Amino acid sequence: MFAKKFVNQKFLLNEILSKNVQKFINTQKLATNPYNKSCLQISRRHLNSTPLSSVLSPEQLATSGAAPSTTSTSAPVDVMAEDVPEFPGSRSKWTETLRFILPEHFEGIPVYRVMNRKGIVIEPSEDPNLSQDMVTKIYKGMTILNSMDRVLYESQRQGRISFYMTNYGEEGTHFGSAAAINDDDLVFGQYREAGVLMWRGFKLDKFMAQCYGNCDDLEKGRQMPVHYGSRDHYFVSISSPLATQMPQAVGAAYALKREAKGRCVICYFGEGAASEGDAQAALNFAATLNAPIIFFCRNNGYAISTPTHEQYRGDGIASRGPAFGIPSVRVDGNDVLAVYNATRQARSICVDESRPVLIEAMTYRIGHHSTSDDSSAYRSVDEVKQWHQKDHPISRTRKYMEHKNWWNEEMEKSWKEEAKRQVMSAFTNAEKQLKPNWMDMFTDVYHEMPDNLTEQMEELRKHLDLYKEHYPINNFKQ
Repeated sequence: MFAKKFVNQKFLLNEILSKNVQKFINTQKLATNPYNKSCLQISRRHLNSTPLSSVLSPEQLATSGAAPSTTSTSAPVDVMAEDVPEFPGSRSKWTETLRFILPEHFEGIPVYRVMNRKGIVIEPSEDPNLSQDMVTKIYKGMTILNSMDRVLYESQRQGRISFYMTNYGEEGTHFGSAAAINDDDLVFGQYREAGVLMWRGFKLDKFMAQCYGNCDDLEKGRQMPVHYGSRDHYFVSISSPLATQMPQAVGAAYALKREAKGRCVICYFGEGAASEGDAQAALNFAATLNAPIIFFCRNNGYAISTPTHEQYRGDGIASRGPAFGIPSVRVDGNDVLAVYNATRQARSICVDESRPVLIEAMTYRIGHHSTSDDSSAYRSVDEVKQWHQKDHPISRTRKYMEHKNWWNEEMEKSWKEEAKRQVMSAFTNAEKQLKPNWMDMFTDVYHEMPDNLTEQMEELRKHLDLYKEHYPINNFKQ
């Protein structure tokens, strides 16, 4: 009699749970909602394994005519064993202890390196073993960029060009990362990535032409100096406003994902730009769309005059990646081999797994922010001198090459003279060139020039014909 009653109780329980689950399926459309699917799975587990007395309350048992089993020999089941938070968007467990998560609870993200400051590889297995030709190309690129910076910086000081930004101290981030990606990967720069473009074969003459805005400038004088761009080198033209390139880069990466040809995007930005709203939107955009993009942050210590301790309170920029669901790493930006390894691995993740990666390259801006800045107003000359002498990426790379007997003092002297000759030749040629034809600002905008621009161009032509003695017409290409 008791056994029969127990069977009836279990049958009743099955009916109750089955009807409830079916109702839940119909009303919530579980088949199309991942969160509801998990709820369904839990309900089914209860149906198959939960004891009768743990599901129905004493009142429900009395109403149904059932009674708790007193003869069961099975071990007691922990009711909370399957009681886990089911809130969408988190991976959590319950806790009955109130505790705030403090940044002091976590150690800082380590800085990955391959070489020490003396150019000695610390762990041989981490040496990428690049060929002598490749390392020499990297070193020569860094040094000739340094020479170009010196000439163009002085050109601005002499009033020959309107503006310039040097790359002093950050050359390792440029060439280490550029060497690690494919030449047809799309680059979105901020404004201090000239070395990336130089690695891809952009000639000195073109750098000079852009800064002088002459008729050889690919942008035809319509951009500020150092705002380079080259379709042939897959380098998107630079824009001045901070972080605006970041959401655009994610959109481009999503397009490359759909193209499915094994390409990715690398987007450069600074730790100051990381405070912009566009940066947060871009990181989340990339993570949710699984876009193949490398976010490459150059943390050089200063956002113009704002030091990092005033820019953020957390552990740098790399710590933000996991919060967005992005694999992240912090690397010594003055170690060109470490930058190469990190970027190479990041590209593999992007292309093979179709997901974004964040790299934070720790470096130091030795030069002023730009020719509009005087950094002595907010940092000491001794601080700059210490970084220049103690931890410069160019000198570290040279020491690495010397340890391998790939470079010596005689080669250094010869290359310095050759680099200076090449830079001065490009500089001299740029100064001789005429400015672009003034009509380009009308004719080189639309494929077919609209009527309103045609009208404006004719008005300007008549004006210049009438008052040509007041304008330097001869300085422009006719």
